[in-house]
Amino acid sequence: GFHLSGTVTEPAMQSEPETVCNVAISFDRCKITSVTCSCGNKDIFYCAHVVALSLYRIRKPDQVKLHLPISEKLFQMNREQLQKFVQYLITVHHTEVLPTAQKLADEILSQNSEINQVHGAPDPTAGASIDDENCWHLDEEQVQEQVKIFLSQGGYHGSGKQLNLLFAKVREMLKMRDSNGARMLTLITEQFMADPRLSLWRQQGTTMTDKYRQLWDELGALWMCIVLNPHCKLEQKASWLKQLKKWNSVDVCPWEDGNHGNELPNLTNALPQGANANQDSSNRPHRTVFTRAIEACDLHWRDSHLQHIISSDLYTNYCYHDDTENSLFDSHGWPLWHEHVPTACARVDALRSHGYPREALRLAIAIVNTLRRQQQKQLEMFRAQKKELLHRGVTSITNLEGWVGHPLDPIGTLFSSLMEACRVDDESFHGFSDFTENMGQCKSLEYQHLPAHKFLEEGESYLTLAVEVALIGLGQQRIMPDGLYAQEKVCRNEEQLISKLQEIELDDTLVKIFRKQAVFLLEAGPYSGLGEVIHRESVPMHTFAKYLFTSLLPHDAELAYKTALRAMRLLVLESTAPSGDMSRPHHIASVVPNRYPRWFTLSHIESQQCELASTMLTAAKGDVRRLETVLESIQKNIHSSSHIFKLAQDAFKIATLMDSLPDITLLKVSLELGLQVFLFIIITVEERNLTQCWWV
Repeated sequence: GFHLSGTVTEPAMQSEPETVCNVAISFDRCKITSVTCSCGNKDIFYCAHVVALSLYRIRKPDQVKLHLPISEKLFQMNREQLQKFVQYLITVHHTEVLPTAQKLADEILSQNSEINQVHGAPDPTAGASIDDENCWHLDEEQVQEQVKIFLSQGGYHGSGKQLNLLFAKVREMLKMRDSNGARMLTLITEQFMADPRLSLWRQQGTTMTDKYRQLWDELGALWMCIVLNPHCKLEQKASWLKQLKKWNSVDVCPWEDGNHGNELPNLTNALPQGANANQDSSNRPHRTVFTRAIEACDLHWRDSHLQHIISSDLYTNYCYHDDTENSLFDSHGWPLWHEHVPTACARVDALRSHGYPREALRLAIAIVNTLRRQQQKQLEMFRAQKKELLHRGVTSITNLEGWVGHPLDPIGTLFSSLMEACRVDDESFHGFSDFTENMGQCKSLEYQHLPAHKFLEEGESYLTLAVEVALIGLGQQRIMPDGLYAQEKVCRNEEQLISKLQEIELDDTLVKIFRKQAVFLLEAGPYSGLGEVIHRESVPMHTFAKYLFTSLLPHDAELAYKTALRAMRLLVLESTAPSGDMSRPHHIASVVPNRYPRWFTLSHIESQQCELASTMLTAAKGDVRRLETVLESIQKNIHSSSHIFKLAQDAFKIATLMDSLPDITLLKVSLELGLQVFLFIIITVEERNLTQCWWV
């Protein structure tokens, strides 16, 4: 049938009487295209009565009486029967249909009325024409109203959670290839753009809240998925592009980096080291949250190499010997995919989102193999120029765009895609539930080294590949981005990714991956955040190194300490004054830092540096040589007297634990750090007195 109608009875409750609801549902080619219910409930989703009637029809089809379309029955009636039918219909529903009946009667009797210009009459029970567009019912007015209400609550009362649920619903629609996904996202975006707070914040020169900013990020990421649909029609993409450009041109459209001219300017303009030095942020064209989606409209899926990668597990070329930087296959004959990494990963996210999990997995593996090959090439390049770089002591080599904290979250996308493939319950892989949605209950899930794709080394699995790509991304050397929000996002995403890694139990196979990547990162020079020579304004590695240290310590203590000690540096605070032996307290005056306003998260970074040092002190208890090495690193690299004082306290607490004898070496460490703080205070007071005398 094309139309289902019925009554749904809700039994009486203690405080409410029994209610009977009249429900009508229209169908077209296996989709519910419209619903009405007399309950009056207004919501984005179907009310319980519509669901009940639908389930009743599915489960008990024999108990639902089938009728011919009403137009067929009317055709069988004579004039007297037709008049009786119409009059009885009006009598039963006279209060509802009488005005409409009189209007239609007048129009039919009028020769020149519009209704008489059309042959025949509509019949809602006969179904739509084959040429008519058919899509699932979506109450657009309710979508807009709900989003407007959630936004008006300003992130309170769980409104942020409700908006995230709406975004999850859009992803679910895309996964089911429901055309309403793009329609619903358009309605949501229109309400976001109409939010009066955007203009208010712009006028007042204040920034939007962090939670609200994250909603805009998800909005931009979803539009990337929409326009990268591998099977969308050109006219659809053209329509989306027109709409995106319209939103993009609005003055209050949020910027991708969260600045919108309201945060502190880049007063240092970065340090001018080489051609890759940052440009003045005021001269750079600003990207909005829609810019990447607009750019993605120019991307396509027609590349034959890409099509072979995503469509087959057997795509190899063992006779391929092109070892250039952009070769299509590696030395194993396995396919590689060379594209701007975040863009390539956006393709993976689009495939996953549109219900193509296996295609997404194939592309993810090709991307990771490309990253691993690139990592090896970079190591070889550094070895070739190592002597020169170490002699200079500085480098202009840097990645201006980091992968961790990036708006498109490339590393998170690869990690999620690979982790889904190694879940014990493979049912979710076929249904393709979103890994990020399940992270809250991740501890109850099990991940195994399931039989892997053929394009992996012997002993490797999807799990090892997921862990390795996370380590590659976290260890990537990248420049600190501009703006408070972008810098906070780098910290937040790094911590989120490490949190996911911590939920994986390390076995011997994964420990080998950790060893391999730690060695790579230590030896890869300026291409690695843990390399010997890095750009002065590189994102520090303290948080990542603490995780590496604790993971490696039970298995390879020497490598663990080497990694953590290398990560202790904080080059942006190093003085450009003449170098000296910075490891001793009497040289402390030479490392008093110039506070760079551009590093908005500097206090958080310094606290993470302190945490790393404290972790090493705790682990080194009882080992004189390691304690001395850690002490030297603290004295050389930590410039905050409050953090040095905290470490002195930590060392004292660790040395005097109740269940063991005092550790004399740790007590000496505590004393020396305490003296360093004392000396720092004296020097600061003397400098202040000298300054006052000079002014006098």
